[in-house]
Amino acid sequence: MTDWAWDYNPSAEYVTDGLPVGVVAEVERLALELAALGRDTVKVGRPVDREGGLREFDLLGGRGFISFLAVPRHECVYVCNVTWYG
Repeated sequence: MTDWAWDYNPSAEYVTDGLPVGVVAEVERLALELAALGRDTVKVGRPVDREGGLREFDLLGGRGFISFLAVPRHECVYVCNVTWYG
């Protein structure tokens, strides 16, 4: 386990507005698991050919994805956007 945390950026209201409750719960579960990876989070998801920067990770079997930023200096994963196809 790591001491990393996760948060929404800019805010939970902005990122999750209009999403079903179950989708928000899955986003938060994934964010918690990403934070548990700690520094290795910079390698998770897309793009696969480089580390760091804004990354994407599939959500609920490809019915959407989350965009997140892993910031080692802050020891935090920031969920920046959720795209939901429904």
